This record gives sequence, structure tokens and C-alpha cells, in this order.
Amino acid sequence: MKNLIAQFVKDKRKSLKLTQVDLAEKSGVGLRFVRELEQGKETLRLDKVNQVLDLFGCELGPVKKEVSYE
Repeated sequence: MKNLIAQFVKDKRKSLKLTQVDLAEKSGVGLRFVRELEQGKETLRLDKVNQVLDLFGCELGPVKKEVSYE
């Protein structure tokens, strides 16, 4: 399954007609970080992810998920 955050960031960036360079500059993170984020790298600093998401009016947080006891 594709990384949902990666796809969300990529889709939002493209819908706003921003390049990865634009997104990096506007969010205050490095270009390498934006590339790794959009590629779905599993180990990223959450504070930096939130810096990027803040541009879209979003942030990471706990999400309750259903647990299956099979």
C-alpha cells in the first residue's frame, strides 16, 4: 500500500502548482526532505513532516484504529 502521507503531500503540492523546490522553500525544510517524504520514506522527523503539512492546514496526530483480535 502506498504511503498515504506521501501521496497526500504530492497531490496537494501539484494541485497548488508548486515544485518540490517551492514546497521546500515555503515550508522551511530541505529539498532532499521533500523528495524523501514524497517517496514514502518510512523514517522521517515528525516535526519536519508537520512543517510541510502546515502549509496545507494539516498536522499529524494520533488516529484511532480498529483492532482485530483474531
